[in-house]
Amino acid sequence: MILVTTPTGQIGSQVLDSLLDAGDAAGDVRVIVRDPARLPPHVRDRVETVTGSHADPEVTAKACAGVDRVFWLVPPAPTAGSVDGHFRAFTRPLVDAIRTGGVERVVAVSTLGRGVARDAGQISASLAMDDVIRATGVHHRALCPPYLMENLLHQAAAIRGSGVLAMATYGDRVLRTCATRDVGATAARLLLDGSWTGQDDVPVVGPDALTPEDMARVVSEVLGRPVRFQRLDAAEYAAALRRHGASEDWARALTDLATATAEQGFYGSAAPTSPDTAPTSFRSWCERVLRPAVLNAGG
Repeated sequence: MILVTTPTGQIGSQVLDSLLDAGDAAGDVRVIVRDPARLPPHVRDRVETVTGSHADPEVTAKACAGVDRVFWLVPPAPTAGSVDGHFRAFTRPLVDAIRTGGVERVVAVSTLGRGVARDAGQISASLAMDDVIRATGVHHRALCPPYLMENLLHQAAAIRGSGVLAMATYGDRVLRTCATRDVGATAARLLLDGSWTGQDDVPVVGPDALTPEDMARVVSEVLGRPVRFQRLDAAEYAAALRRHGASEDWARALTDLATATAEQGFYGSAAPTSPDTAPTSFRSWCERVLRPAVLNAGG
């Protein structure tokens, strides 16, 4: 049996759809979900549901009973008082379930930067989570994307209204990207394959070597309207996050993340692309996902 966390999220929903599309090859599928009503009708009748949060030890223990494969993703929580505490709260229940149950394989969403990232906010917390899970001895694959293209969807209204693509990084340095659908497809393939063993990272890096200024140019071409890049400094970025409801620690950690990726380069040109796991180009994603979001922003 396969357990899927965050089944209504951007990545988890795509993992779940891929597993259900595989039919009998996937076997039984179970999900942990806070609100089962949020599951689409085509999903609801085809999966077992355990209601609650996978940060709850009792919920995770119940959901892991009889499960041998787990898709694991810690959801973002901008209002969390502590980033490290948030990741620890989600990690402990899984570790306990692995040690007491029959979980053999875990496919988790992580990040590039292992062995390189320093003081990198959510990146550092995610990599530390991997280490704790791996210490159980479970077979483990960490999916390691760079900057997720879907992060730009938060700016759809700004792109439409002011023609600005704002990021807390340098405009002239390569920023590797990845589409969430490629992360989801790679996760599903691993969950359907019961032959792999050991613990390893799986890079999920798209085919482009674009700078943020290049990305703004591509967005402009796809939309048929001028779009320019604007660099936010750390203070501007943190203030914007707080205005949108982020806690002080979450805003600080995201600012540390942006600074680390800009200065330490592990999301940059040194990161090789991985066409087998991340074939989606930035332009094709803009045409398929960003353009409709921008056109529909604001009504």
